Amino acid sequence: MGKMKVGIIGTGNISGIYFQNGSRFESMEIVACADLDVERAKAKGSEYGVRGCSVEELLADPEIQLVINLTIPQAHASVCIQALEAGKHVYVEKPLSVTREEGKRVLELARQKGLRVGSAPDTFLGGGIQTSIKLIEDGWIGTPIGATAFMMSGGHESWHPAPEFYYQKGGGPMFDMGPYYLTALVALLGPIARVTGSARISFPERTITSQPKAGQKITVEVPTHVAGVIDFASGPIGTLLTSFDVKGGSALPRIEVYGSAGTLQVPDPNTFGGPIRYCRAGSKEWSEIPLVYGYEENARGVGAADMAKAIMTGRPHRASGELAYHVLEAMHGFHEASEQGKHYVMESTCERPAPLPLGLAHFQLD
Repeated sequence: MGKMKVGIIGTGNISGIYFQNGSRFESMEIVACADLDVERAKAKGSEYGVRGCSVEELLADPEIQLVINLTIPQAHASVCIQALEAGKHVYVEKPLSVTREEGKRVLELARQKGLRVGSAPDTFLGGGIQTSIKLIEDGWIGTPIGATAFMMSGGHESWHPAPEFYYQKGGGPMFDMGPYYLTALVALLGPIARVTGSARISFPERTITSQPKAGQKITVEVPTHVAGVIDFASGPIGTLLTSFDVKGGSALPRIEVYGSAGTLQVPDPNTFGGPIRYCRAGSKEWSEIPLVYGYEENARGVGAADMAKAIMTGRPHRASGELAYHVLEAMHGFHEASEQGKHYVMESTCERPAPLPLGLAHFQLD
């Protein structure tokens, strides 16, 4: 089976890992890249040995079947729509879109055209979370009862060269990092039935301390501290806290899943590896569990590669547009619940992504 020809739109910081990994997967080959800044696209293309061009040229290329959309969040939906209108499948960085309406339009257009939509994050396909899923399915914690998830940071203005968009519409801790945590939780426990939450802007203005924009002020447009409760359709209750306002750091675990027979500490969902820690009911001793799946190192792009393989073989892909939309709706639901003072009942659902089979070689897919 040959490799699917892929083009990347958006050649910013995140594109590097996609280029590096894209050449390693058995199911896809990156052949071109594009950007609004064509010279930047050409420079990036030269760095990785692919053709750099304009967005229009890439979309007009009949050889390219799949577009990886790495633009800024505000452009995610419009670029996805452009790719679909050009007859290309599309895989987009998280979030799927900024608004639910845009997300629905992307999925509906794909259905109309018989094309597929996929979306990051794909970290749930890493060895850490895949092993965690197997432990839950094999009964190590018994019946799942609940989960907690914490993403605690002091914000991006101290290290990111251009942190403004993290505090604009489509940003904030929920929309920046929430997709990693919520996607992992759905992969572990299944789809969400309803959410509620409280959200606030703790610091209406932030000062950039990183270069090259040190001293510039950012007006904050989105909540920067969000505490939520999740009712999963399968029964467990989850707690999710995301914040850019934790100035003194935090020692909380990333994710824990609680069951009738034990507790599982799940690895950071922004990574692919471990560690996984387990404590059996009635014991006070924690054990580290070895990973039984590959993709332990940074394998960003595995979701797109899985999608390419799925298209060629006719099976569902795992990092699906429906999963990404379900997560997008939940993120908006936390904000709306806070604004309106009531639970938000989910309108969407999704299939829980199929686990990877055991025994795959690195950069191989079923």
